Amino acid sequence: MIRVTCLVGARPNFIKSAPLLRAMRSRASRIRCRLVHSGQHYDYVMSQTFFDELGLPAPRINLGVGSGSHAEQTGKIMTACERVFRRERPDWVVVLGDVNSTLAGALAAAKLHIPVAHVEAGLRSFNKRMPEEINRLLVDHVSELLFCPTRQAVENLKAEGIRRGVHRVGDVMYDAVRQYLALARRRSTILRTLGLAPRTYALATVHRAENTETPERLAAILSGLSRSGERVILPLHPRTWKVLRRLGRRVVSMPRLRLIPPVSYLDMLMLEQHARVIVTDSGGVQKEALFFRVPCLTVRDETEWVETVESGWNELVGADAGRIGEALTRLRRRGYRPPWHTRSISRQPFGDGHASERIVELLLRG
Repeated sequence: MIRVTCLVGARPNFIKSAPLLRAMRSRASRIRCRLVHSGQHYDYVMSQTFFDELGLPAPRINLGVGSGSHAEQTGKIMTACERVFRRERPDWVVVLGDVNSTLAGALAAAKLHIPVAHVEAGLRSFNKRMPEEINRLLVDHVSELLFCPTRQAVENLKAEGIRRGVHRVGDVMYDAVRQYLALARRRSTILRTLGLAPRTYALATVHRAENTETPERLAAILSGLSRSGERVILPLHPRTWKVLRRLGRRVVSMPRLRLIPPVSYLDMLMLEQHARVIVTDSGGVQKEALFFRVPCLTVRDETEWVETVESGWNELVGADAGRIGEALTRLRRRGYRPPWHTRSISRQPFGDGHASERIVELLLRG
């Protein structure tokens, strides 16, 4: 029996952990997992709703760190994790993705000489102004097992001299879509609630610090969406709401943008699957657009998910109102078909939907 502590803290972690925890429960005679919640995301829609609708076990411990600057939040989580890890002494600490909780948990475990396993290792945007990029780099360099979603992720690690413990397993978010899509179709009422018919709207999400900490960038993105003529549904991250208050009248003058509160994972799957185009700065949403064969525009200058661009389903347009509006107009003229030949979804580069089972087997092997 091996003992695993899995640290989660933010919305992307909850989604990624769901299929992994399910795979661990299926091997309960050989692996015992304790779930620890950092409290990085703490309100209902950003946290508890995922536990409720995805059937995640209640966290054994909630560190309750809340919000703060990057340094403050990371420091609080690291200090709290150290206490937990000293007491629990797990065989492995599993961290997921690239949020502050991921970095804090990995550093706390490494300094206690507890081996770290990183789910979604090897991703690189090569933009060190992104907090997520710093987190990825540091976590990968202290991890002993590195679970890569794609071939490119393996190559990125190799270029940094990391070869030991590296495994290409596939993408746990693809596992999650495969496992929860049928449930979303049964339970979600979001299209009916919003009065939406399939393929009649664009879906947008904007949450990354690079686009929300500078009001001018966010205003440019919203302007590009507005001038495209699309009917845009925009679920707003709490960080984005705060910036919008500063923009004030500039947003009120964009009547085709429909701003709604954050939505649950199941509702988000339905909004993505039935959108005719997606505009986002989220890595997860870029991939989900590809899974659903919905054309995507990414409002960043680079992406760690280069496979979505190479496949033809994603285009980088930056925080540039003109490029966003032009790309949306171009897609509309093409009937929302990607601009060049694309791969079949059966050949998409994120695995076969069984990454979680592979991760569990590798943890058991040590």
